[in-house]
Amino acid sequence: MTLQPIRDIIIDVSMMITTKNIGGNDMANYSKVSVAKDARTELHDKLSLTGAEISINNLPAGASVPFVHAHKNNEEIYTILSGKGKVVIDGETVELTVGDWIRISPAAKRQFFAAEDDGISFICIQVKENSLEGYTGDDAIM
Repeated sequence: MTLQPIRDIIIDVSMMITTKNIGGNDMANYSKVSVAKDARTELHDKLSLTGAEISINNLPAGASVPFVHAHKNNEEIYTILSGKGKVVIDGETVELTVGDWIRISPAAKRQFFAAEDDGISFICIQVKENSLEGYTGDDAIM
């Protein structure tokens, strides 16, 4: 399976961010958003998320997130949509490329870098560590 269709939908969409309330119903059970290729798009406000923080991030070749950071409570899950780069976690360098997934514990100090010759696009999902109470099979209502 290739990630190209996901990349086309998430990264290469040229329209501005818009949230659509399908059918004009103010009580809709879902939100939909389209995103542009900005440096960072935070989806938690756009989608009215209540249990996760999700962002789409794009670093051009040679760029980096301008700070090292850790968290108090939230683990982060990253997936690489396009390009290549690296993340430095507690002083250890981890190379990243399309299709990679990585989970980082809250206390770990991290900083992301694009490769010198290629940009990198990634999704970051942030959730409270140890908060998952059930998987789909346990949580689903049929």
